[in-house]
Amino acid sequence: MTTPPTPTGAPAPLYSIVAWPPETLDSWLRRLQERLNVRGFGLPHLNVRAPFQTPLSSTELVDACRAVLRGQTAFDVQIRGWKQVTGVIFLECELAPELRALHDRTLTIGPSSLARYDGPEYRPHLTLALGVLPWAEPLLWDAVRDLTPPVTSFRVEALSLTREHRGEVQELHTFPLTGPADPTPAPTAESAPS
Repeated sequence: MTTPPTPTGAPAPLYSIVAWPPETLDSWLRRLQERLNVRGFGLPHLNVRAPFQTPLSSTELVDACRAVLRGQTAFDVQIRGWKQVTGVIFLECELAPELRALHDRTLTIGPSSLARYDGPEYRPHLTLALGVLPWAEPLLWDAVRDLTPPVTSFRVEALSLTREHRGEVQELHTFPLTGPADPTPAPTAESAPS
């Protein structure tokens, strides 16, 4: 008995580079999703680069991401407020120059596909509800538009390479970001009195 061949038409996995919100904001968003009976794609996250496909192996992709992210310092993300587009409700984040430059650098990882909202169309955000039906949009919007998140900004100290697998987002690798240079000199050890 022979093993059947692997299907050649199987879709390639989708990878993303994401920043996770702090626990306070993550918990708040998940409780809100539960209360409103809505979901985003996976756990709340900020895409630094939207889902993409690549022929690179996982090891090659991690190496390519490491090269692009080398020297990236931790950065702050400002939350601007609630936004709504057809079928989606999200917390929009400010596209600061540092985040724009980081996003643009991640687009050089490849070869890889580009998503519709990469490049000039990139809008950093945290999705609350995805795939909202037209009749439910005004009801959900009324329920969230005046809600204030528990934080107005957060610091990103690591980025994660994720892969979508059977509808679940799996973290493949975490890239700690370097902290800003500390202007305070480190204390020196004093010699004991003789």
